[in-house]
Amino acid sequence: MEERRGGGSNAILIDPAARPVIAHRGDSAHFPENTLPSFDRALELGVDAIEFDLRVSRDGAIVIMHDPTVDRTTSGSGPVSAFTLAELKTFDAGARFSPDGGRNFPFRGQGLTIPTFDEMLARYTSVPLLIEVKIPEAVPGAQELLEQHRATGRVVLDSTDHAAVSPFRESPIVTGASLRDIVAILPRIVLGLPVRQPLYRAFCVPLWYNGFPVPVRRLAHSGHHAGIPTHVWTVNDPRVAEQLWRSGVNGIISDDPGAMLQARRRISSASTK
Repeated sequence: MEERRGGGSNAILIDPAARPVIAHRGDSAHFPENTLPSFDRALELGVDAIEFDLRVSRDGAIVIMHDPTVDRTTSGSGPVSAFTLAELKTFDAGARFSPDGGRNFPFRGQGLTIPTFDEMLARYTSVPLLIEVKIPEAVPGAQELLEQHRATGRVVLDSTDHAAVSPFRESPIVTGASLRDIVAILPRIVLGLPVRQPLYRAFCVPLWYNGFPVPVRRLAHSGHHAGIPTHVWTVNDPRVAEQLWRSGVNGIISDDPGAMLQARRRISSASTK
């Protein structure tokens, strides 16, 4: 999976005419999430981009982990921020993954570890990346690594936490809308009014948030008028993906990217008949 350093582009993630399939924490329906085998498999399937999450270890390393604790996905227990990188690397990142509801754990004891952002950028050097910066503390280290790896032009940085994404807007790095940004424009979206040209370049939203439906179709419609694509997570039903694509949504962020790629091929095939 080594590629030429410094290549790649985020164009497919900021193109309002594109329909990218984005692997949510890799091929996480079939591999332990946010691990290198999960990312490798997603790329083998042919995804357009990879999505993952950033947090910070006790000693300041930027690591790829969704939850604030290591409990759900590794053999360890406790907050990510409570451990040094060396300590985090001792945890088995495949220990808790079971494809059959707990009967089997095929990746347990296979040497999977929590990846660092540095490792990720060195391994996948031309892949478009949609990155959720989970906490503001990850901002300085993430920006430094992106610049070191000459990767600033192939990423879109996203976060529900405005403080974790707004600092990047003072740089050339492309960002998505924060939760605060989206809440601010919702009245215009609901009324069908155009979105004024913002500082962000993409909407990355769920179908539901805290029990409330997100108006993703209206968001996509308004976003297109402003040149802003809408990417929706987490979509694992191919029928839902097809409906969203037909309604104007751009990216499908999925745990099962292989199924989404098949769904996109069906849509493409139907449109050429």
